[in-house]
Amino acid sequence: MRRSRNLAAALALSLAGTGAGLGLGLVPQAAAVTPPVAFTADPLSTWQPNGVVWALAEAGGQVFAGGTFSTVRPPAGGVGSEQSAVNFVALDAATGAPTSCKLSFTIAAGSATVRALALSPDKTTLYAGGYFGAVNGTAVSSLAAIDVASCTVKTGFRPAFAATVRALAVTDDTVYAGGDFLSVAGQPRERFAAVGAADGALKPFTADADEPGRAVEVTPDGNSVVLGGDFFTVNGANTHALAVVDATSGALTKSYAGFIETNSVVKDIATDATGFYTANEGTGGGVFDGRIALNLGDFGQRWRDTCLGATQAVLPYQSVLYSASHAHDCSSVGEFPDGQRHHLLAQPTSGTGKLGWAPDTNDGIGEGIGPRVMTVGSKGGVQYLWVGGEFTTVNGAAQQSLTRFASTGDTGAPTVPVASAVSFKPGEVQVRWRTSLDLDDSALTYRIHRNGAATPIATVTADSLFFKRPQASWTDTTAAAGQTYTYRVTATDAAGNTSALSATASVTVPAQVDGYPNQVRADGAQQYWRYDESALPFAADSSVSGNQSGVHLNAPALRQSPGAVSGASTAIGFNGTDTQVYGDKRQTVGSTYTIETWFKTDTTRGGKLLGFGNNQARGSNQYDKHIYMTNDGRLVYGVYTGATRTVTTSAAYNDNQWHHVVASQGPGGMTLYVDGAQKGTLNVTTHENFSGYWHAGGDSLGGWPDRPTSEYWAGRLDETAVYPTVLSAAQVQNHYALATAPADSVVQVTAAEDTYANAGAPATNYGTSSSLAVRGTSFYAGYLRFDLPAAPAGTVLKAATLSVKTSTMSGAGTTDTVSVVPVTGSWSEGGTTYNNRPALGGPALGGFAGIADGSAVHTTALTTATVAAALGDGYGLALTSSGTDALWLWSSEAQANEGTPQLTLTFGAP
Repeated sequence: MRRSRNLAAALALSLAGTGAGLGLGLVPQAAAVTPPVAFTADPLSTWQPNGVVWALAEAGGQVFAGGTFSTVRPPAGGVGSEQSAVNFVALDAATGAPTSCKLSFTIAAGSATVRALALSPDKTTLYAGGYFGAVNGTAVSSLAAIDVASCTVKTGFRPAFAATVRALAVTDDTVYAGGDFLSVAGQPRERFAAVGAADGALKPFTADADEPGRAVEVTPDGNSVVLGGDFFTVNGANTHALAVVDATSGALTKSYAGFIETNSVVKDIATDATGFYTANEGTGGGVFDGRIALNLGDFGQRWRDTCLGATQAVLPYQSVLYSASHAHDCSSVGEFPDGQRHHLLAQPTSGTGKLGWAPDTNDGIGEGIGPRVMTVGSKGGVQYLWVGGEFTTVNGAAQQSLTRFASTGDTGAPTVPVASAVSFKPGEVQVRWRTSLDLDDSALTYRIHRNGAATPIATVTADSLFFKRPQASWTDTTAAAGQTYTYRVTATDAAGNTSALSATASVTVPAQVDGYPNQVRADGAQQYWRYDESALPFAADSSVSGNQSGVHLNAPALRQSPGAVSGASTAIGFNGTDTQVYGDKRQTVGSTYTIETWFKTDTTRGGKLLGFGNNQARGSNQYDKHIYMTNDGRLVYGVYTGATRTVTTSAAYNDNQWHHVVASQGPGGMTLYVDGAQKGTLNVTTHENFSGYWHAGGDSLGGWPDRPTSEYWAGRLDETAVYPTVLSAAQVQNHYALATAPADSVVQVTAAEDTYANAGAPATNYGTSSSLAVRGTSFYAGYLRFDLPAAPAGTVLKAATLSVKTSTMSGAGTTDTVSVVPVTGSWSEGGTTYNNRPALGGPALGGFAGIADGSAVHTTALTTATVAAALGDGYGLALTSSGTDALWLWSSEAQANEGTPQLTLTFGAP
């Protein structure tokens, strides 16, 4: 295996004269990725062995790979043909192609393998360990020394190991080995031994272990050797999987009895200037599969990462610990729950939090482990992180057993953002999107484009990780009531790679506050899924904080209409088999909370509507604080306190009608409401405390009373909200009333006639012109006529806005104030001139305080009562100004109705 102490020395040599400092911080950070990550996540083309790579080492721009294989072949689409490579290949660090160094590791009987590679501190000698009897025909015994310059076996180095050597570490005068052997050169040495670096002569060092040794590392001061493996004793003393011994004698100096679980082992050890790190693998339940950092001063633990998914290798580099594993559950350290395997991770050497670097392989052939070893090679001022193992894909593309990542040349663009837009009140649009995934950049820049403009209206920066992609948002405070706007978002990484534009998110700004969602937000919802999205897989959070978005699983049906709340809002449909929405952000639930949703179903199989669980895309094994339906349509609200505690309705609600359900818990116990009315209480004030995610539409229900046939919901949900407080009965009733109140309706009326008068041409009629003009001196005035509808039965006019659009001519905007006033005299589009222009009334109904140049829509609110008095009749308006800067607008005669003057009328309940 690769030894990081030798890596540090090697880099110091290979980078001499480049201005690099001491230790492992040798190479400047790559500017194209998010620091402190030093490598891109874009795999480079590399020749591929046909078996497993167990060991890697680097010297002079060459990377040496050892393992169990017989050939290497070009990467997909590469030039060349398959070559013989018997358990060893030397590759150019910068191209990934074979070099002239050819070595074959063989054995007379059985299968030979190379399991460990390490270089002398001066990088002139490569030591190879494994199970083999010859190198290029020269007899050896499972450990050989290779002259790097000539690529030949050093015949003067002749140790005799009786079984497999699995780990090596090298100093100026000593080679330390760990493995399966029980003797060396005929002398007892159980699983660990030391031989002379020049001649292979056995040294007095004795650190006998009762089970195989898998890792060995020398501390930077050269005084101690850290051992790792399967063992439970070293030199007869209890110490499981990890031990520190004297570098000369092998005497035990630090034991670790009970420190690592008995069914876990240490697979790799690496050091830096501050400490050493272990890679751990376990079997069965209650294992330790993660990584440990220990200090050099006292060899005590600095931190422990308890992710599950056997770790095979660790590599500290520039204050980052890179690891090879198949981590599938990091919930114990507050990260991703049990699910997909992640094979390459990075975290700071100071702690367990994962960084934004996550290229991936598959499990591959053999044991199905994935990557097993890592090293860094350097050539031409570029550093390359090499990864070997038994995988057959990298980032989803075919690539076997070897891959590499460079410190420069980031080419991978972020994924396309999934955007939505919502407006709850006049003058404000919230644009939301699920942050993008970039495998080597956690900090991304998002640009928001409005109405198709090439220049973004806003720029936002936000962080995301492969397992944590929170909602980001920006609020447009220049959006006018009654107008429809479109928004698209792009994501750009540190190297300038930019995603495609998101799908278009469209929204119409209301003329007045939208009652139901505004009240949910005002009452303090911390998570609010309205289900109005038109694209998978993002469920936007419409709460004020806006950071608890959701993810659609297995494509639930979007934009189901009508929704539960009066108006344009839509619902979401679940199939009762596998669809749901789960929270995108891990959280805990306090002692007080309220959960709320609307539902509609005719199912006879029941299912969970809403609840809290410790997993995301697979069934939770901790779950409570939920509402579910029994097969006969009754609702159950339950918490777990060591036993299931529930409140159940007597009535059934599977009548295919919309219903409102609210459940709360606090100092007063549990309360369940349906359709605004209390349906039951229970004096229980506690629940199960765990970190997890809210689920809508399904999750586990095993062990709960009246458990339905299906754990998944078949029906629709709408307006799902979670509060950190207990909603009062009055608040619940108010939500129910607001949702069932008649919806506002919006009517848009285009100008039936429009023209303008010009004092410079007093007898000219402009009724067929594509433009309208407004100026005080010399005089222009624009005239508009609208045929207003009567208010729908049972409603009144609640708001009116006028929209106009500046033309594309240069200087079409104005610095002057433009007023909207009523027309009192009679006029017609075809007959009006300056000489017979109609009289104007007052006061002004609205106005524009200057309009910028550039063709764009501009909107002003009009006095509602004045417009309401003219409903059901024709109504004339004029645009006037007292200044000298002319305003030019499109008229109704403009091509393709390019901004036809328009009134937007909003009607609603009195």
